[in-house]
Amino acid sequence: MRDMEPLHLDGGEHAVLLLHGLQSSPAELQPLAKRLNQAGYTVHVPHIRGYGFEHGDTPRSVTSWREWHATARAEFQSLKKQHKSVSMGGLCIGAVLSLSVAAEQGDEVAALTLLATTLWYDGWSIPWYRFMRYVGYYTPFRYIYTYREREPYGLKNEQLRKWIAREMSHKDSTIVGATQLNLPAVHEAERMIAAVKKSLSKVTAPAIIIHAEEDDVSSPRSARFVADNIGSRIKETVILHNSYHMITVDNDREQVAADTIRFFAAAQKSG
Repeated sequence: MRDMEPLHLDGGEHAVLLLHGLQSSPAELQPLAKRLNQAGYTVHVPHIRGYGFEHGDTPRSVTSWREWHATARAEFQSLKKQHKSVSMGGLCIGAVLSLSVAAEQGDEVAALTLLATTLWYDGWSIPWYRFMRYVGYYTPFRYIYTYREREPYGLKNEQLRKWIAREMSHKDSTIVGATQLNLPAVHEAERMIAAVKKSLSKVTAPAIIIHAEEDDVSSPRSARFVADNIGSRIKETVILHNSYHMITVDNDREQVAADTIRFFAAAQKSG
């Protein structure tokens, strides 16, 4: 598949909507999507314009988080019309976007897989000067400054990390997202995060929260906050010990897939 193209895998009557991370693409969810499809699910991973990465984008291409929400909601409702049930999930800010939709859709969502949910950018690789972004949000600087991705690229797997470093040296995006993040995108993400923190109690779908102990972007604090505040009666937290932030492609990717499939199957039976 080309990185920017939506990924759709036809399967059975139960569907899964997966949402990629901020300024990234469906490619980062391809391993999980394939495993879910092998387990019998129809899987859809859309590419959301103004949220995901596109070649030729500028900071002014970023749309509001409410538009991201509306697009993700429309994708969910489209799947719901065609399938017996629809579960959701996402990586990083994609997990936050999943929660935003789930808070609105309530029991319509069969189950959630929340992967490296990012409610705080407090991982160990986040640079100390990141607080300066607040200056940029409200000045013309917001359209000039970009944060360049750097090692470890959310990856504990050294071989994969070396490959990503080579890819980033001559490409503007890789399977772990764009080589640079712009301030308008991060600002909109933080606006969505603030709204989702307030609406977590409205989320009722069974939820599995999967997070790496050594997440370099967002510490397990985010996972704990979701687990403590989500309105779901059925919830489970899994802490991984051999990955950083990009858990769908890092060393624990098989466990992420296996735990998601197991949890979705159990939720399906209980529902």
